[in-house]
Amino acid sequence: MAAEKAVGLVLRVIDFSESSAIVTIFTREFGKISGLAKGGRRLKGPFESALDLLSRVRVVFLRKSSETLDLLTEAKLERRFRGRDRDLVSLYAGYYVAELLRELTDDYDPHPELFDVADETLIALAHDPATAALVLRFELAALVLLGHLPSLKYCAECGQPVTPIAGRISFSQRSGGVLCRRCRPGKPQVVSVSAGVVRVLEHFADLESDSWKRLEWDRRTQGELRAVMNHYLANLLGHPPRMHRYLGLLHGG
Repeated sequence: MAAEKAVGLVLRVIDFSESSAIVTIFTREFGKISGLAKGGRRLKGPFESALDLLSRVRVVFLRKSSETLDLLTEAKLERRFRGRDRDLVSLYAGYYVAELLRELTDDYDPHPELFDVADETLIALAHDPATAALVLRFELAALVLLGHLPSLKYCAECGQPVTPIAGRISFSQRSGGVLCRRCRPGKPQVVSVSAGVVRVLEHFADLESDSWKRLEWDRRTQGELRAVMNHYLANLLGHPPRMHRYLGLLHGG
């Protein structure tokens, strides 16, 4: 069985025995993998304490059948994740990146662009105080790259352009985006959001532009953005992400 080599981000580490661990890694080359690291908890050995949550590592592993775990044989540390200074919010944001990568991706389904976005986000979280913007950018980028972006300009039901009514737009979690006036009646799980919030989402979902870095918003807009994204992702996954309970700290809620 030939050994595979990859660069990856450690998403989860579960103790398996006194010296071993089961590790989930999002790799650039192969997508998400899960493997048994025999001796992975030892300070010395082929893993050299590299298997910390959100560390960027180079790994060697033996790919097993779909019914068994892969076998990790080596890991070399490239970078550990550290939140900005002693800021807990940036630390929680990093954990949220890991959770979304675990929940939104499938095993052995590579998305190198998503890996690069996640890697860049973790680097930025270590020094950039704009944590809320970095989290929102990662969420929208992940939805774009994985084909789950909600419709933001055209009605998710009929495909017609949507114009605001009194500065508000109907957004359907179940339909997957904004709704026009004709399609809105009778639809479940619909919220009214400001047109400004939808425009912010459009900027953050544009992967060809960095205009999102220059956007500013007030506390109310941030709260509305967070509510829309939290409910949309919870509906997409079928349950609320565990880290959502901490994201209120992004705007002091």
